[in-house]
Order: sequence, then C-alpha cells, then structure tokens
Amino acid sequence: MANLVPPFTPDTAAAKVRMAEDGWNSRDPQRVSQVYTLDTQWRNRAEIVTGRDEVVAFLTRKWAKELDYRLIKELWAFTGARIAVRFAYEWHDDSGNWFRSYGNENWEFDTAGLMARRFACINDLPIADGDRKFHWPLGRRPDDHPGLSDFGL
Repeated sequence: MANLVPPFTPDTAAAKVRMAEDGWNSRDPQRVSQVYTLDTQWRNRAEIVTGRDEVVAFLTRKWAKELDYRLIKELWAFTGARIAVRFAYEWHDDSGNWFRSYGNENWEFDTAGLMARRFACINDLPIADGDRKFHWPLGRRPDDHPGLSDFGL
C-alpha cells in the first residue's frame, strides 16, 4: 500500500478509514492518539479536545463508559487532505443497556498523514440486545464481516 498521506486516492483514503477503524476497535487510547498531530483539534459531540494528552483522556473516559465497543467506519468522500467518514458503533452501559451510535466525521490531515482536525457528530439509539448487528470478538473487525452498507445502515 502506498504511503497514507495527502493527497489521497480512492485506495489510500479507504485504507486510512480502515486503519482508523482498527485503531479505535483496539480501545487503546495511547495507540489511537499516535495518529493525531500533537496539537490536534477535535469537536466530538459538544466536547472540544485539543492535543494528544486530551485525546488520551477523552478516549479513556469514553471506553470506560461505552463497554464492549465495536465500530464500523465507511469512507463517504475525500479530496486533497480531507476525508469524510460515516460510522456506527454498538456498545452497552454498566447497566447492560445497549446502544447503536451513528455519526459522521470530517478529518483533515497534515503533510505527514497525521490527523490535525476531527469534527464528529453522533446520535445514540437505544437498541435491544437482540437487535445488535456487530458480533465479532472484541478487537479488529474481521475482513469478511459485513460493513455499514451491507447492513443498510
């Protein structure tokens, strides 16, 4: 695979999205933070996050609340140094209530391929355990597991 730096091609943009999905499915805040610039800027729902240290703190809080987290991302569009992604993830709270969270992200990368800006809009839908669709073992989604479009999500 070619170096995953801008300007993106269809293949490198799709690979960048899958790499991000794999990282977030690791639920390892330190690992995930390494793909962002030192001064990265995020808006995640209504929260503003600036810099890798805040990314680590944010993700640590997130995955302490969002248990058994499984995420699927899909490339929506790209141009130059920007990628737009849609995603869905399933998780439950500490009372066993399941949710599917849907959203969109807009990413902007520096010349080294690190994400400098991330803007995420997310909505949570309560679901019954029987309505879950993401059943792979925790960690990376298997290559043969359906994606968002396969599920009609």
